[in-house]
Amino acid sequence: MNAESPFVSDVPAAQALTVWREACGTAGCPTRVDAVRVPVGDAVGRVTAEPVWARRSSPAFDSSAMDGIAVRAGDTVGAAETSPILLAAGDFEVVDTGDPLPDGYDAVVMREHVHRTADGKAELRAAVPPYQHVRSIGEDISAGELLLPQGHRLRPVDVAACAAAGVLELGVRRAPRVVIVPTGDEIRPIGADLASGDILDTNSMMLAAQAREAGCEARVTEIVPDDPEAITAVLREATIDADLVLLIAGSSAGRDDYTARVVAGAGVVAVHGVAVRPGHPVVLGAVAATPVIGVPGYPVSAALTFDIFAAPLLAELEGAAPRERPSASARLARKLPSAIGMDDWVRVRLGRVRDQLVATPLPRGAGVLTSLVRADGLLVVPSGVEGHHAGEQVRVELLRGLSEIGRTIVAIGSHDLVLDLAASALRAADPLITLASSNVGSLGGLVALRDGLCHIAGSHLLDPSTGEYTLPYVDKLLGSDADVAVIRLVHRDQGLIVAPGNPLGLTGVKDLARPDLHYVNRQRGAGTRALLDHELAGLGMDASEVPGYSREEHTHLAVAAAVAAGRADAGMGILAAARAFGLDFVPVAQEPYDLVIRASEISEELLAPLWALLERPDFRASVERLGGYSCAETGRRIR
Repeated sequence: MNAESPFVSDVPAAQALTVWREACGTAGCPTRVDAVRVPVGDAVGRVTAEPVWARRSSPAFDSSAMDGIAVRAGDTVGAAETSPILLAAGDFEVVDTGDPLPDGYDAVVMREHVHRTADGKAELRAAVPPYQHVRSIGEDISAGELLLPQGHRLRPVDVAACAAAGVLELGVRRAPRVVIVPTGDEIRPIGADLASGDILDTNSMMLAAQAREAGCEARVTEIVPDDPEAITAVLREATIDADLVLLIAGSSAGRDDYTARVVAGAGVVAVHGVAVRPGHPVVLGAVAATPVIGVPGYPVSAALTFDIFAAPLLAELEGAAPRERPSASARLARKLPSAIGMDDWVRVRLGRVRDQLVATPLPRGAGVLTSLVRADGLLVVPSGVEGHHAGEQVRVELLRGLSEIGRTIVAIGSHDLVLDLAASALRAADPLITLASSNVGSLGGLVALRDGLCHIAGSHLLDPSTGEYTLPYVDKLLGSDADVAVIRLVHRDQGLIVAPGNPLGLTGVKDLARPDLHYVNRQRGAGTRALLDHELAGLGMDASEVPGYSREEHTHLAVAAAVAAGRADAGMGILAAARAFGLDFVPVAQEPYDLVIRASEISEELLAPLWALLERPDFRASVERLGGYSCAETGRRIR
C-alpha cells in the first residue's frame, strides 16, 4: 500500500480479516503466543496448549455415595415391608459419604432407610441391588483418559477436574499482551482539567478493559501528540513486547489522521477502510512482526472494532475458538433504514412483550457511547440489506440474559425525565427490574402500543380541534372501544429553552419569527412539536416563519444541549431540561403527560413495581424537585 494514501476503498469485514491474517503471516507475526506451565489453581481463563490426560482415576476407589450402612446385596434378598431382614453386627458397617467401601461389601443403604434395634441390629424392609449408592472406581474420571483437549479455555470446573485427576500443573498459552497507544493533540488523561476542544482519553481505559475481559494483559502508553515521527517511535517501542498494538485515532482521512501513513511507513497496511458501520475507517496492518489495529477515535467505533477484529485475533493467538454471545429472534419496534454496502451494527434495547422479544434501536452515532451502555443486544444489518420494517423478525446478539430481559418494562413514546428517574428508582429497589425507554415521540409510541411492540406508550399529544391531550389520538389509532387504559404520570411546564439571561429577550412563541433567531425543533410526531404547531396556529403564524423549524432533536435534553452549546437560540422543551443545563426558560403551557397501556395488562406482575413507585411520596417529591412538574394527579387512571 502507498504510505501516503489517506484512504482505501471499503473491504467487507470477513475479507478484511482474511487479508489481515495473510499480511501478518507474511510479516512474520507469530500464530500462537508462547506456552507456559502454571499451577492448576492459577490456570482459570487460560487456554490449554496441549491435551490434558488423567493421571489417576476419580474416585480412586469404590466409595459410598450416601451416609448409611455398607451391606452385601445378597444378604438382603427377600427383605420387604411385611418380612424385614435383620442384619447382625458384623454383617454391615456404618459409612459416610465418600468413605471407601469396606472389603466384602457391595452396596450401601441410606441411613434413613435403616431401623436400628435396641440390640444393635439393622432392620431392612427392602432388598438392595448390587452397587446401590456406590461410586465405582473411575466413575467420574478414569486414569489415562483424555480430560481436556488442546485449545480449551479453562473454567473453574475444569481445573477442579484436573486436580481430581492428579494433574497439578498445566501447559497453557500465556495471556496475550495488548498495548494501547492513544494519540491526538486534543486528548487529555482522565481526571485532567479540560479546556475548550479537549477530549478525555476514555477510549484507552475502555479498550484496556475489553482486553482484560478477553483474558489478556493490557498496558496503555502515554498520550502521543499528532506528530508522525513521535507516533512511529512509540509504535515501534510498543511492538517490542506486544502481541497486538491498538493505535487509537488518526485512522480516518482528516488533516491530522496519521495512522495509516505511520503503520505503512513502519511496516505494512493490509486494509484501510472496512465496510462496517460504525468502525468504517479501521486500519489493519503489522509492524515488526506484531499485528497493529488503527482504531477509530469515536468510542462506539472503538468498542466494536475490538469486538470485530481484535477479539478474534487474540483468540487465534491462544489457539482457542472466538468467544460467541448467544442470539435470539426479536421483532423490530420501529423502522430501521440502513445504507447498502456496509454491515450496520445497531445497538438495541430488548424486552418481552406478549411473549415475543421486541428490539428497539438505540441512537446509532459512532460517538454515542451510551448506546452501548444501554444496549441489551446487537443487531447486524448485512451490507446487502437496506434495513428492516417495523414488526419484522430480526436476529439479535444478546448482551444480557433472556431472564433479565424478561423483566424489562418496554416504554416507547415521548421523552420525559420522570421516566429516567423511575428507571433509576425501580433498579435501586430491585436490581432485576429494568425500565427501558425509547424516545420516538408520542405518536410513534401509540403506534408501537397498537402493534404490540411495547408495554407502555408515553404521550402528551394535543388535539387542536378539542384541546384534549392523548385521548383523541388513542381513539383514532387504537379505536374508541379498544382495550386501553390511560394513567396520568405528571403535569409539566413546557416553554422556550433559552440561553442564560435570555439575551434575545424572548417573551413567547410570537417572537420565534425573528430573522436573527436560530430555533431547534422536536421531531415529527412529538407532542412538544404538536404543542408548538398549536401555539403558532393560534397566533396566525406559519411554521415557515420560524428559522430552524426543520432542524430536529429527539429529546428535551438534546434541545437544551443545542441551546447550551450555542448551536441554537431557543427550542421548545420542559423546564427540568432547561434547569439541567443551567438555562433560562420562558413558560408557554402546562400540559399533562400520560402513560397509555393495554387495560388487560395493567395488573401484570411485571408492571406492579411501577404502579407502586408512582404512589410513593418520596418518589413524587423527587419528581417535583426536578422543576416544572406537578404530581397532584400522578397514578390516577383517567381512562
